[in-house]
Amino acid sequence: MRSSVTLGQKMKGALQLFRPELPLAAGLCVVIGQVVALGSLPALSLVGLGFGCGFLLSASALITNDYFDLEVDRINAPQRPLPSGLLTPFEVMALGLATALLGLGAAWILGAVAFGVSVLIWLLGFAYNAKFKATGLWGNLMVSTSVGSTFLLGGISVGQMWHPAIWVLAGITFCFDLAEEIAGDAMDAEGDQSLGSRSIALVYGRATALRVAAMLFGVVVVVTLLVVVLGNLLLQQVLTILVTNLLIIFFVVRLLRSQTPAEGRQAMRGLYLSGSLGLFVFLLAMVFV
Repeated sequence: MRSSVTLGQKMKGALQLFRPELPLAAGLCVVIGQVVALGSLPALSLVGLGFGCGFLLSASALITNDYFDLEVDRINAPQRPLPSGLLTPFEVMALGLATALLGLGAAWILGAVAFGVSVLIWLLGFAYNAKFKATGLWGNLMVSTSVGSTFLLGGISVGQMWHPAIWVLAGITFCFDLAEEIAGDAMDAEGDQSLGSRSIALVYGRATALRVAAMLFGVVVVVTLLVVVLGNLLLQQVLTILVTNLLIIFFVVRLLRSQTPAEGRQAMRGLYLSGSLGLFVFLLAMVFV
């Protein structure tokens, strides 16, 4: 551990803990839930509170993940802020709890139901990091539930808790993220084995895990096509869904054909970017067209 760390180095380490692209995506999901539920962009104050809540709760989960993964990161990622000595375990946990409190504070302003859902999201993330990461499918389900709930939080924050569209969107996202979690376990099987993980990949084999993930991605494609057929969508939204589905199919094929973890991770990155870009363009079509 370093004997002397400057404030600037600590701030840089704290920023690395946030991994901003993931909290940004979580905040955006809440805003998308708001827009889908209302059919238009809500007041900027609601957008700010919703985005902040999603961003901060996601950041808290990522930060506390580093706290609980310290021993593993000493071996697999010694450059991370905690094992490298840039930050102490106390500082990391304090930062994780501070971001959680700020996120829950934003949720409290949004209302009692939004606060309750936010507490559930935070508890799922904390419990996963602390106890359930090695449980395989149970842990995957916890993460996917948290991710899908961000859209519900968006609808709840604008008084549209039972709007059918946000429940469909939450279900689609749940399946998409569950598929990513299962495929990710297949890529990390070698490292997870030393932790005693009960992932699908380790219990039933890598090929089986990838087939399960592919089937879940297939569910996403089928459900979104049903939305195209049954929903009253704009042409731009229909085209966005169709193009996104083609990209998903392309990268799922690459995932199934991958021979190494590196190839699999490249395909998974393509899937993540395709899904994220599709959601973003869908949102733009709703707000500006």
